[in-house]
Amino acid sequence: GPTAIYLSGKLAPELLGAIAVAAYSYMALVPLIQPPIMKALTSETERKIRMVQLRTVSKREKILFPVVLLMLVALLLPDAAPLLGMFCFGNLMRESGVVERLSDTVQNGLINIVTIFLGLSVGAKLVADKFLQPQTLGILLLGVIAFGIGTAAGVLMAKLLNLCSKNKINPLIGSAGVSAVPMAARVSNKVGLESDPQNFLLMHAMGPNVAGVIGSAIAAGVMLKYVLAM
Repeated sequence: GPTAIYLSGKLAPELLGAIAVAAYSYMALVPLIQPPIMKALTSETERKIRMVQLRTVSKREKILFPVVLLMLVALLLPDAAPLLGMFCFGNLMRESGVVERLSDTVQNGLINIVTIFLGLSVGAKLVADKFLQPQTLGILLLGVIAFGIGTAAGVLMAKLLNLCSKNKINPLIGSAGVSAVPMAARVSNKVGLESDPQNFLLMHAMGPNVAGVIGSAIAAGVMLKYVLAM
């Protein structure tokens, strides 16, 4: 959502409203779009794969992750820095444990205010003569295709990794690679529980889910870098 808004605001401001509506609509429709694709590409046996317990991550690693990530992005891909900068700053506030009051405010009060203003600003862009156009249907169609391809590619990549991995990966978590947090991870967990009520994949799926957020922001930065340079 935010990535789509940021990118369209830079490259095609006149389409921002339609793109934002499409992005948030399909994020909400993830529970309807993903399960049929996930089930079509996996067998019952694959959906029952139980993954090993995740390792314990040290506090030092948790603090270094956002710092190192932001430094690398700022140096190698400055166009993506505004997007990932906010992500890294919020993560650092939470994991550092030294600004609990600010972290609590950001997680609750501030996020609600920002969401309201985001909705108002996007809604102001939805002028009828620009939104009610045939190209809006094209944007909605591309959104469905993009989510479908992202879901299928994630599942197939997980199956490919299983060919060379000692610890088996449940292919369902691959579908969480789309940047719909945490809905895509919840869908992976739900589909897994349908095959095995004792197989909880939520925490395993959050890894590719967050990776999808980072990857989409980096992809947006690459697009900005090369498209604006043309």
